[in-house]
Amino acid sequence: MEQISTKNASPPGGHYAQAVRHNGFVFVSGQLGFTPGTLERTAGSIEQETRNCLENVAAILEAAGSGLHKLVKVTIYVASIDDWPRVNAVYEEYLGAHRPARAIVPSGKLHHGFNVEVEAVASV
Repeated sequence: MEQISTKNASPPGGHYAQAVRHNGFVFVSGQLGFTPGTLERTAGSIEQETRNCLENVAAILEAAGSGLHKLVKVTIYVASIDDWPRVNAVYEEYLGAHRPARAIVPSGKLHHGFNVEVEAVASV
């Protein structure tokens, strides 16, 4: 088991790895909408928050030798299910025709007051 770390994505805010590579898969920890590479919050829309989450996931996957095109399972937590169509539109922009397995979980407010969090599993 190998821990993956990159300064191109937001650093962990607790006792966990950005991702772990094991047995041909990369398990990406939940990524909030911090500006990639920082723990700064970008003021903006739910769409911008979602883009930041996916940019962080993409940077971590790249560091692990993978990419968004190799995602096999994605879990997206949203503070309000009413935001789902806007989150889904950004998700579709990033993934295009690629359709990994996915779950959407209405969660109420997330840590640091964020409205979206994305965790993922990809092949290497």
